Amino acid sequence: MASPTGTSDAPFGRMLTAMVTPFTSDGAVDYEGVQRIATYLVDEQRNDGLVVSGTTGESPTTTDEEKDRILRAVLEAVGDRATVIAGAGSNDTHHSVELARAAERAGAHALLVVTPYYNKPPQEGLYRHFTAVADAADLPVMLYDIPGRSGVPILTETLIRLGRHPRIVAVKDAKADLFAGSQVMAATDLVFYSGDDTLNLPWLSVGAAGLVSVVGHVAGAELASMIDRYRSGDVAGAVALHRQLLPVVTGIMTRTQGAIMSKAALKLVGQDGGSVRLPLVDATEEQVASLREDLIAGGLKLVDS
Repeated sequence: MASPTGTSDAPFGRMLTAMVTPFTSDGAVDYEGVQRIATYLVDEQRNDGLVVSGTTGESPTTTDEEKDRILRAVLEAVGDRATVIAGAGSNDTHHSVELARAAERAGAHALLVVTPYYNKPPQEGLYRHFTAVADAADLPVMLYDIPGRSGVPILTETLIRLGRHPRIVAVKDAKADLFAGSQVMAATDLVFYSGDDTLNLPWLSVGAAGLVSVVGHVAGAELASMIDRYRSGDVAGAVALHRQLLPVVTGIMTRTQGAIMSKAALKLVGQDGGSVRLPLVDATEEQVASLREDLIAGGLKLVDS
């Protein structure tokens, strides 16, 4: 499946957001809300790609049927003008394979496959897991290296091995090791995307193609401009935007959990991201008040400011 926004050096586009899943007050998926948020992210926040059913999409608490309907809703809304990447990872290889095949049937442009979490497999297990998922569907794969959640990093040697697979083409890095990522980029054709909003500009500086952001829910246009400035040689302008957005990154990524604060931030800018599902809980009044100050300090326009 060809990506509508990809290029050889950025196969999934450059500005991507790991999209929230809106839920109604009674805990059901709001599929109209899914399409509304997807459209807003592409048309107003300059996203040329979206990741659905990732961490920020609360994928551990959605059923396979819900994941399929969410993916199809996003594809219907924006699939002709944005790369739609389906989260297909779990800590069960067989289940991940089934998710990959279902995503291909639904029309996904690519797969995001996270490191198996909780069971802490050895590197050979990681290699076989990712290979099995990549073999299961004729879709390009972005690996998601996030040891803070999975408990296990994908080591440099393993990434180099995986980079030989014809369908494993990219890495979303949330390992915060720019040197290790540089080694992998130097040794393979794997394309890196920043998966850590605190390091977006540093990752661009060592060769990352773009971002898979959470902050992009409300600052995607600014992040896209930062990418444009950096790539055009206006490093000072990119640094200025990086610094401008520091309060926004602080508010969304460090005060509590990213999906919680993304939905609170969306509400502050006039978008309905819905509620979260247990075991997550919605932001408190105090957290929202702090977040409001963070967004204003970052130069974002709120609905009542």
